[in-house]
Amino acid sequence: MSLIANTPQPPYFAVIFTSLRTDGDDGYGVMAERMVKLASQQPGFLGAESAREGVGITVSYWSNLEAIQSWKENTEHLFAQQKGKEVWYQEFKVRISKVEKDYEFKRNSHFPCQPDTAETP
Repeated sequence: MSLIANTPQPPYFAVIFTSLRTDGDDGYGVMAERMVKLASQQPGFLGAESAREGVGITVSYWSNLEAIQSWKENTEHLFAQQKGKEVWYQEFKVRISKVEKDYEFKRNSHFPCQPDTAETP
């Protein structure tokens, strides 16, 4: 399984969640795993990617704005959001963007010296 989300052809939407954590776990790891599992069950969810080294960035991909709104209003997600404000985050910012174009590169493991044929911006 890839750590990079397998998204469909654009257009689709990205929710970019950037955060600075407080010290300690305080149940964060368990809740983060639960939120990924729960989000993946929501209609319109396309995938997610996450990284943390100092600043944390999680990008989730959605088919439309209505799916994003529905996820934001999910009861369990609302609880996690509140807990985040009270315990886990020093600060965070959410950005929602429409993805209009994407492209990718995957190294062919059988022929690692082949030139990159991916489209460039």
